[in-house]
Amino acid sequence: MRFRLVLAEALGGLRRNASMVVSVVLVTFVSLTFVGAAMLMQMQISTMRDYWVDRAQVAVYMCTSVSQQTATCADGVAGEDQITQVRETLEGPALAPLIRDVRFEDQDEAYANALDLLGEDYANIISPEQMNQTFWINLVDQRQSDVLIEAFAGMDGVEEVADQLQYLDPLFSALTVATYIAVGIAILMLIAAVLLIATTIRLSAYARRRELGIMRLVGASNRFIQTPFVLEGVFAALLGSVLASGAVLVGVHFGVEEYLRERVDFVTTWVDIGDALLVVPVLIVIGAVLAAFSASFAIRRWLRA
Repeated sequence: MRFRLVLAEALGGLRRNASMVVSVVLVTFVSLTFVGAAMLMQMQISTMRDYWVDRAQVAVYMCTSVSQQTATCADGVAGEDQITQVRETLEGPALAPLIRDVRFEDQDEAYANALDLLGEDYANIISPEQMNQTFWINLVDQRQSDVLIEAFAGMDGVEEVADQLQYLDPLFSALTVATYIAVGIAILMLIAAVLLIATTIRLSAYARRRELGIMRLVGASNRFIQTPFVLEGVFAALLGSVLASGAVLVGVHFGVEEYLRERVDFVTTWVDIGDALLVVPVLIVIGAVLAAFSASFAIRRWLRA
Protein backbone atom coordinates (compact mmCIF):
# COMPACT_ATOMS: atom_id res chain seq x y z
CA MET A 1 0.00 0.00 0.00
CA ARG A 2 2.83 2.37 0.85
CA PHE A 3 4.52 1.64 -2.47
CA ARG A 4 1.29 2.29 -4.35
CA LEU A 5 0.92 5.64 -2.62
CA VAL A 6 4.49 6.65 -3.52
CA LEU A 7 4.00 5.54 -7.11
CA ALA A 8 0.69 7.38 -7.38
CA GLU A 9 2.32 10.57 -6.08
CA ALA A 10 5.12 10.23 -8.65
CA LEU A 11 2.71 9.70 -11.53
CA GLY A 12 0.60 12.59 -10.35
CA GLY A 13 3.65 14.82 -10.36
CA LEU A 14 4.50 13.73 -13.90
CA ARG A 15 0.98 14.63 -15.08
CA ARG A 16 1.04 18.02 -13.39
CA ASN A 17 4.41 18.95 -14.92
CA ALA A 18 3.92 17.35 -18.33
CA SER A 19 5.62 20.15 -20.30
CA MET A 20 8.69 20.14 -18.07
CA VAL A 21 8.81 16.34 -18.18
CA VAL A 22 8.80 16.45 -21.99
CA SER A 23 11.70 18.91 -21.84
CA VAL A 24 13.64 16.58 -19.53
CA VAL A 25 12.96 13.63 -21.83
CA LEU A 26 14.14 15.52 -24.91
CA VAL A 27 17.28 16.92 -23.30
CA THR A 28 18.17 13.52 -21.86
CA PHE A 29 17.49 11.89 -25.22
CA VAL A 30 19.78 14.27 -27.11
CA SER A 31 22.58 14.19 -24.55
CA LEU A 32 22.64 10.40 -24.22
CA THR A 33 22.46 9.99 -27.99
CA PHE A 34 25.69 11.97 -28.21
CA VAL A 35 27.17 9.83 -25.43
CA GLY A 36 26.24 6.66 -27.34
CA ALA A 37 27.62 8.08 -30.60
CA ALA A 38 30.90 8.95 -28.90
CA MET A 39 31.21 5.46 -27.42
CA LEU A 40 30.50 3.81 -30.78
CA MET A 41 32.98 6.07 -32.56
CA GLN A 42 35.67 5.12 -30.07
CA MET A 43 34.81 1.44 -30.63
CA GLN A 44 35.08 2.01 -34.39
CA ILE A 45 38.49 3.65 -34.06
CA SER A 46 39.78 0.80 -31.91
CA THR A 47 38.38 -1.82 -34.30
CA MET A 48 39.89 -0.15 -37.36
CA ARG A 49 43.24 0.42 -35.69
CA ASP A 50 43.48 -3.20 -34.54
CA TYR A 51 42.56 -4.42 -38.04
CA TRP A 52 45.09 -2.28 -39.88
CA VAL A 53 47.86 -2.64 -37.33
CA ASP A 54 47.70 -6.37 -37.98
CA ARG A 55 47.74 -5.97 -41.78
CA ALA A 56 49.67 -2.79 -42.56
CA GLN A 57 53.15 -3.24 -44.01
CA VAL A 58 56.39 -1.32 -44.10
CA ALA A 59 57.67 -0.84 -47.64
CA VAL A 60 61.37 -0.35 -48.43
CA TYR A 61 61.47 1.15 -51.93
CA MET A 62 64.71 0.69 -53.81
CA CYS A 63 66.01 3.35 -56.19
CA THR A 64 64.99 3.47 -59.85
CA SER A 65 66.23 5.39 -62.87
CA VAL A 66 63.64 8.11 -62.22
CA SER A 67 64.11 8.43 -58.45
CA GLN A 68 64.12 12.01 -57.16
CA GLN A 69 66.04 11.13 -54.01
CA THR A 70 69.55 12.39 -54.81
CA ALA A 71 71.25 11.57 -51.51
CA THR A 72 70.80 7.79 -51.58
CA CYS A 73 70.00 7.30 -55.26
CA ALA A 74 73.03 9.05 -56.72
CA ASP A 75 74.08 5.84 -58.51
CA GLY A 76 70.66 5.42 -60.18
CA VAL A 77 69.01 2.02 -60.12
CA ALA A 78 69.74 0.03 -56.97
CA GLY A 79 72.29 -2.68 -57.65
CA GLU A 80 72.31 -6.28 -56.51
CA ASP A 81 74.82 -5.52 -53.76
CA GLN A 82 72.54 -2.81 -52.33
CA ILE A 83 69.52 -5.13 -52.46
CA THR A 84 71.58 -7.82 -50.75
CA GLN A 85 72.63 -5.35 -48.06
CA VAL A 86 68.98 -4.53 -47.31
CA ARG A 87 68.08 -8.23 -47.21
CA GLU A 88 70.97 -9.02 -44.85
CA THR A 89 69.97 -6.15 -42.58
CA LEU A 90 66.40 -7.46 -42.42
CA GLU A 91 67.69 -10.94 -41.59
CA GLY A 92 70.19 -9.64 -39.02
CA PRO A 93 69.84 -10.17 -35.27
CA ALA A 94 68.71 -6.58 -34.64
CA LEU A 95 65.63 -6.62 -36.91
CA ALA A 96 64.76 -10.29 -37.41
CA PRO A 97 62.92 -10.65 -34.05
CA LEU A 98 60.64 -7.74 -35.01
CA ILE A 99 59.70 -9.13 -38.43
CA ARG A 100 56.96 -11.65 -39.13
CA ASP A 101 57.63 -12.08 -42.86
CA VAL A 102 59.24 -10.32 -45.83
CA ARG A 103 58.27 -10.37 -49.50
CA PHE A 104 60.51 -8.98 -52.25
CA GLU A 105 58.78 -7.52 -55.30
CA ASP A 106 60.89 -6.98 -58.43
CA GLN A 107 60.16 -4.43 -61.14
CA ASP A 108 58.19 -6.82 -63.36
CA GLU A 109 55.90 -7.81 -60.48
CA ALA A 110 55.47 -4.15 -59.50
CA TYR A 111 54.61 -3.28 -63.12
CA ALA A 112 52.01 -6.06 -63.33
CA ASN A 113 50.45 -5.00 -60.02
CA ALA A 114 50.33 -1.38 -61.17
CA LEU A 115 48.48 -2.35 -64.35
CA ASP A 116 46.03 -4.45 -62.34
CA LEU A 117 45.35 -1.42 -60.16
CA LEU A 118 45.35 1.30 -62.83
CA GLY A 119 44.16 -0.62 -65.88
CA GLU A 120 45.73 -1.70 -69.15
CA ASP A 121 45.36 1.84 -70.54
CA TYR A 122 48.50 2.78 -68.59
CA ALA A 123 50.64 0.15 -70.30
CA ASN A 124 52.03 2.73 -72.74
CA ILE A 125 52.50 5.37 -70.04
CA ILE A 126 54.55 3.50 -67.46
CA SER A 127 57.29 0.94 -67.92
CA PRO A 128 58.84 -1.72 -65.65
CA GLU A 129 62.03 0.37 -65.37
CA GLN A 130 60.04 3.09 -63.60
CA MET A 131 58.80 0.70 -60.92
CA ASN A 132 60.53 0.34 -57.57
CA GLN A 133 61.92 -2.96 -56.41
CA THR A 134 60.32 -3.22 -53.00
CA PHE A 135 60.68 -5.16 -49.79
CA TRP A 136 57.21 -5.60 -48.23
CA ILE A 137 57.61 -6.24 -44.50
CA ASN A 138 55.04 -7.42 -41.98
CA LEU A 139 56.06 -6.69 -38.40
CA VAL A 140 55.15 -8.63 -35.30
CA ASP A 141 54.06 -5.29 -33.83
CA GLN A 142 53.34 -2.66 -36.48
CA ARG A 143 53.84 0.10 -33.92
CA GLN A 144 57.58 -0.65 -34.05
CA SER A 145 57.83 0.53 -37.67
CA ASP A 146 60.01 3.46 -36.57
CA VAL A 147 62.82 0.98 -35.94
CA LEU A 148 62.84 -0.05 -39.60
CA ILE A 149 62.57 3.52 -40.80
CA GLU A 150 65.62 4.47 -38.75
CA ALA A 151 67.54 1.38 -39.87
CA PHE A 152 67.19 2.13 -43.60
CA ALA A 153 67.09 5.94 -43.57
CA GLY A 154 70.06 7.17 -45.55
CA MET A 155 71.13 3.71 -46.80
CA ASP A 156 72.50 3.73 -50.36
CA GLY A 157 70.05 2.34 -52.89
CA VAL A 158 66.98 2.98 -50.69
CA GLU A 159 64.69 5.66 -52.06
CA GLU A 160 62.08 5.63 -49.31
CA VAL A 161 60.83 3.66 -46.31
CA ALA A 162 57.06 4.01 -45.93
CA ASP A 163 54.76 2.81 -43.18
CA GLN A 164 51.31 2.13 -44.64
CA LEU A 165 49.73 2.82 -41.26
CA GLN A 166 50.79 6.47 -41.46
CA TYR A 167 48.35 7.01 -44.33
CA LEU A 168 45.49 6.15 -41.97
CA ASP A 169 46.64 8.47 -39.19
CA PRO A 170 44.68 11.46 -40.60
CA LEU A 171 41.52 9.33 -40.61
CA PHE A 172 42.10 8.17 -37.04
CA SER A 173 42.83 11.75 -35.98
CA ALA A 174 39.65 13.05 -37.62
CA LEU A 175 37.54 10.36 -35.95
CA THR A 176 39.18 11.09 -32.59
CA VAL A 177 38.42 14.82 -32.92
CA ALA A 178 34.81 13.97 -33.83
CA THR A 179 34.65 11.77 -30.72
CA TYR A 180 35.90 14.61 -28.53
CA ILE A 181 33.33 16.96 -30.05
CA ALA A 182 30.54 14.46 -29.40
CA VAL A 183 31.73 13.99 -25.80
CA GLY A 184 31.88 17.75 -25.26
CA ILE A 185 28.35 18.27 -26.58
CA ALA A 186 27.13 15.31 -24.53
CA ILE A 187 28.63 16.75 -21.33
CA LEU A 188 26.99 20.14 -21.94
CA MET A 189 23.65 18.50 -22.65
CA LEU A 190 23.93 16.28 -19.56
CA ILE A 191 24.59 19.35 -17.42
CA ALA A 192 21.50 20.96 -18.96
CA ALA A 193 19.51 17.80 -18.22
CA VAL A 194 20.64 17.76 -14.58
CA LEU A 195 19.70 21.42 -14.10
CA LEU A 196 16.36 20.90 -15.85
CA ILE A 197 15.52 17.88 -13.68
CA ALA A 198 16.39 19.83 -10.55
CA THR A 199 14.22 22.75 -11.67
CA THR A 200 11.33 20.42 -12.51
CA ILE A 201 11.51 18.78 -9.08
CA ARG A 202 11.57 22.15 -7.30
CA LEU A 203 8.53 23.36 -9.25
CA SER A 204 6.72 20.11 -8.50
CA ALA A 205 7.55 20.45 -4.79
CA TYR A 206 6.42 24.07 -4.75
CA ALA A 207 3.12 23.14 -6.39
CA ARG A 208 2.54 20.56 -3.63
CA ARG A 209 3.94 22.61 -0.77
CA ARG A 210 0.71 22.44 1.24
CA GLU A 211 0.54 18.65 0.93
CA LEU A 212 4.19 18.35 1.90
CA GLY A 213 3.66 20.57 4.90
CA ILE A 214 0.81 18.37 6.12
CA MET A 215 2.90 15.21 5.56
CA ARG A 216 5.71 16.66 7.67
CA LEU A 217 3.29 17.66 10.42
CA VAL A 218 1.88 14.13 10.66
CA GLY A 219 5.39 12.70 10.97
CA ALA A 220 6.13 11.41 7.47
CA SER A 221 9.81 10.64 7.05
CA ASN A 222 11.99 12.62 4.68
CA ARG A 223 12.65 9.47 2.66
CA PHE A 224 8.91 8.93 2.15
CA ILE A 225 8.49 12.57 1.07
CA GLN A 226 11.50 12.57 -1.25
CA THR A 227 10.92 9.24 -3.01
CA PRO A 228 8.04 10.36 -5.32
CA PHE A 229 10.09 13.33 -6.55
CA VAL A 230 13.15 11.17 -7.19
CA LEU A 231 10.97 8.72 -9.11
CA GLU A 232 9.61 11.57 -11.22
CA GLY A 233 13.12 12.50 -12.35
CA VAL A 234 14.16 8.88 -12.87
CA PHE A 235 11.04 8.07 -14.92
CA ALA A 236 11.58 11.05 -17.21
CA ALA A 237 15.31 10.32 -17.59
CA LEU A 238 14.67 6.62 -18.24
CA LEU A 239 12.26 7.50 -21.02
CA GLY A 240 14.91 9.75 -22.56
CA SER A 241 17.48 6.95 -22.14
CA VAL A 242 15.22 4.46 -23.89
CA LEU A 243 14.72 6.89 -26.78
CA ALA A 244 18.48 7.49 -26.99
CA SER A 245 19.11 3.73 -26.99
CA GLY A 246 16.60 3.31 -29.80
CA ALA A 247 18.26 6.11 -31.77
CA VAL A 248 21.67 4.45 -31.34
CA LEU A 249 20.34 1.07 -32.49
CA VAL A 250 18.53 2.58 -35.47
CA GLY A 251 21.59 4.66 -36.39
CA VAL A 252 23.88 1.63 -36.34
CA HIS A 253 21.45 -0.55 -38.29
CA PHE A 254 20.54 1.91 -41.05
CA GLY A 255 23.50 4.29 -40.96
CA VAL A 256 26.33 1.78 -40.58
CA GLU A 257 25.12 -1.67 -41.61
CA GLU A 258 22.79 -0.59 -44.42
CA TYR A 259 24.62 2.51 -45.74
CA LEU A 260 28.30 2.87 -44.83
CA ARG A 261 29.16 -0.83 -45.01
CA GLU A 262 27.94 -0.93 -48.63
CA ARG A 263 29.60 2.30 -49.77
CA VAL A 264 32.93 2.60 -47.94
CA ASP A 265 35.15 -0.17 -49.29
CA PHE A 266 38.46 0.57 -47.57
CA VAL A 267 36.95 0.06 -44.12
CA THR A 268 36.33 -3.66 -43.71
CA THR A 269 35.39 -3.73 -40.02
CA TRP A 270 32.47 -1.73 -38.67
CA VAL A 271 30.64 -1.54 -35.38
CA ASP A 272 27.42 -3.54 -35.46
CA ILE A 273 24.21 -4.10 -33.53
CA GLY A 274 26.12 -6.22 -31.01
CA ASP A 275 28.34 -3.23 -30.15
CA ALA A 276 25.28 -0.97 -29.94
CA LEU A 277 23.60 -3.38 -27.54
CA LEU A 278 26.65 -3.08 -25.27
CA VAL A 279 26.18 0.70 -25.21
CA VAL A 280 22.45 0.59 -24.38
CA PRO A 281 22.79 -0.48 -20.69
CA VAL A 282 25.44 2.19 -20.15
CA LEU A 283 23.11 4.89 -21.46
CA ILE A 284 20.24 3.71 -19.26
CA VAL A 285 22.45 3.59 -16.17
CA ILE A 286 23.89 7.06 -16.86
CA GLY A 287 20.41 8.53 -17.30
CA ALA A 288 19.01 6.90 -14.17
CA VAL A 289 21.96 7.81 -11.95
CA LEU A 290 22.10 11.45 -13.06
CA ALA A 291 18.33 11.82 -12.65
CA ALA A 292 18.30 10.23 -9.20
CA PHE A 293 21.21 12.38 -8.04
CA SER A 294 19.85 15.69 -9.35
CA ALA A 295 16.27 15.01 -8.15
CA SER A 296 17.43 13.91 -4.70
CA PHE A 297 19.70 16.92 -4.35
CA ALA A 298 16.96 19.34 -5.46
CA ILE A 299 14.25 18.03 -3.14
CA ARG A 300 16.61 17.89 -0.16
CA ARG A 301 17.57 21.51 -0.65
CA TRP A 302 13.92 22.49 -1.03
CA LEU A 303 12.91 20.68 2.16
CA ARG A 304 15.73 22.34 4.10
CA ALA A 305 14.76 25.79 2.84
